[in-house]
Amino acid sequence: MKPGDDRQTIRHNFSDAVNMSPGELAKWLETDESKAAGQHSARGGESVGHESGRRIVGLLRRKQDELTDRDYAHMRKVVGYVHRHMAQRPRGDVSHTRWRHSLMNWGHDPLK
Repeated sequence: MKPGDDRQTIRHNFSDAVNMSPGELAKWLETDESKAAGQHSARGGESVGHESGRRIVGLLRRKQDELTDRDYAHMRKVVGYVHRHMAQRPRGDVSHTRWRHSLMNWGHDPLK
């Protein structure tokens, strides 16, 4: 976490950015669409967004007083990703796009 960051502000921004419940996100992460979305390394494996989604599920289920500095840093990363990605919204129906699927891996469903 950066010096001067306010944990309350980070939590607020995180809860605004993440609009999926832990159960919804966990269920989504099990789908083929979720596993196919996002950037994968040259070796394959799990995408950065999919890994983040698993971590977000844990953050959403954790009590506020159990959150660490690393958790808050990840929450800030999630907020930044969602904001940047939303600014790149493609035209037309995004229901079945990799753009939406990638955002959903980060806990944000733009159709909600």
